[in-house]
Order: sequence, then structure tokens, then C-alpha cells
Amino acid sequence: MDTQQVSAPSRAPSAGVVHINIRLTDGYTVISNRLSQHRGLSLLAIGLGTYIQSLPDGWRIGVKALAARFPESEVRIAAALRELEQHGFLRRTRERVGGGRLATRTESYNHPEAAVRGRGRGRPAAPVVPAAARAVLVAAAGPAGGPAPEPVREPEPARVPEPEPVRVAVLESEPVRAPLPEPEPEPVPVPVPAPALVPAPAPGPRLVPTPTAPRKPRVPLPAPQRPTEGLYAAAAGLLAGLHRTAPLFLLSEEDVRGLVPGVAAWLERGARPDAVRAAITDDPPVPLRHPAKLLRHRLATLIPPPPPAAVPVVPLQNCDHCDRAFRSSVPGRCRGCRDARACADAPCPTGS
Repeated sequence: MDTQQVSAPSRAPSAGVVHINIRLTDGYTVISNRLSQHRGLSLLAIGLGTYIQSLPDGWRIGVKALAARFPESEVRIAAALRELEQHGFLRRTRERVGGGRLATRTESYNHPEAAVRGRGRGRPAAPVVPAAARAVLVAAAGPAGGPAPEPVREPEPARVPEPEPVRVAVLESEPVRAPLPEPEPEPVPVPVPAPALVPAPAPGPRLVPTPTAPRKPRVPLPAPQRPTEGLYAAAAGLLAGLHRTAPLFLLSEEDVRGLVPGVAAWLERGARPDAVRAAITDDPPVPLRHPAKLLRHRLATLIPPPPPAAVPVVPLQNCDHCDRAFRSSVPGRCRGCRDARACADAPCPTGS
């Protein structure tokens, strides 16, 4: 087994980060500081660019595939991809494939400036003859003792365009160590087979009902039990003035006419107009595409219960004989006067 070598500075700084680096033998990728320390990219774009450069060729890096892999939303991931494309670390082109279809070709660059210079030249460099080959050519130029052959001038090495990087791996840079007086020979590392690439887990099924799935019945719009002209006028005025406090709820005349019975039912049940306005307009979804449909849904599902039935109150009456007050639905005599009259007309059961 290979021995892990840990290197750390002899004197730790008083502040800031301290790197504890272990020599890596597998599972790493080389990432340029042009990406990891770029001042024009956001932290999300730098992390996404690092992840893309660590993937093998042919791996899918679409917005939906990345959103299924990471917790960020599709909007943030798309913005990070646009940042990488704007600074040259990513290039996406549309190409026509078989069957008349279009496919997106994505190229990842670890050195955007060198790739641009290589594409700008576009011509291959002249071949350079090695020194050993030049010596053989000079020896075979003529017999011994003849005129000295003209020395072969070594052509000046031409600028070879740097190859366009397609995919590189990220490797943590090893700290520079001071030379030791007697370096010990490093053990021969044992080759470790690279782990098999495990594809990213497929995104789980979206919980979206199928078009043929049965839908819940629509809750009907409530209506007042005893509609009056004044109740409907108050409901229409409340709906027509919603846009003053909630500008998103600017309703048409037809929408107001259709929603008036629902608001009238709320007012009939004792709800105050300001409470009705707050209940049906607070916290709307963004973006709000159908204000009238949202109001209809809230009027039907959030309606308060009807008030409890009032207990009938029996009115007070004055006794025709003793003028004492008693409760009865019809005038007459109180219970005491009725009992006394019954005792006078018939023998009293007490025998007095």
C-alpha cells in the first residue's frame, strides 16, 4: 500500500487558512486557478464550473440534469451556466444530427485565453528536427576529408498552438517543499484501479397528475340565503374597489357580476368588508395569471360558517289584574292571578 504523505507548513500563520495537503493517487482532477479564483464569476458559477470539468466526456450537463443533481433551482443553475459561457469557460453550440434533429454540443475550457489564441492561428506549426537526427544528417552529407558540410541550422521552434482543452481533471496543487539535505526515496506507488463511474441517480418521478386522472369536483360559489338589493350593491362595490388596495386584482365588469353572489354570502354571514377584502386578496401567487379564478376559489373554500341561530326572546307583558310583569307571547294574566282565579271558581285542592 502507498504511504500517505502529509505536508503542512512548519510555522502556521497567525490568521487565514492553513492547508493540510495529502498526496493524491486517485480520484482527483486538475483545476486551473483561472477558474477557482476568478474575480468575475459568482461562487455558484465557480463551483458549477469545477464540477463540470471533473466529469468525463459525454456526461449530460443540461439544466434539468444539474437541477436533479444539486439543490439549486433551474433558474440559478441556468444563470451560472451563462456566466461560465460569458467568461469563456463554457461553449454551447447547436448542431444538426441525423433525422433532421438538433443537438447541443457543450465544450468545457480550462484555459479560455489559450483556446482563443489557438483558434485564431488556425495553421499547424513546422516540424522541429531533433538534435540526434541532425547529427546523423551531417555525418552522411559527404566523405571524410571533403569540404566541411554546411552546418544544419536548427530552425527556430515555431509557436505551437496550445491544444484546445476539452476535458481536464481537478488535482489539488501540492505545496512547494524546501529541498531536504538527504531526501529519502519515495516508495513505489501501487497502482490502484480507478473506481467505476457511477452515473448520477435519475430524477424521481414528478408528482403531476395525468390528464386522465379524476379531478376533485369544483366547489360551487356560495350565494346568500336572503338576497337583497342592498347586499348585492355592497358586494359589487367591494369587488370593484379591490384594485385600490391590491393592484393585481383589477376585475372586469363580467368578473364582478359573476363574483357578487359569493361576496354577498360572506357579508350575509356577518363578515366585515375589510375582513373579506383581506381574506381573498392577501398573499397571491406569483405570477398571478387569473385574478378572478383565484377570488372565486377563495370565496368558495374560505367562507366563514353561518352565525348560530338566535334564541327567540319572549316579550314582557303586564298582568291585566295585578299589573305585574311576566313573559308571554300574548297579553293576559300572570300565573299567580290565573291560579287564584282557578281556586275561586272551583274547590281548592288544599281544602282551605
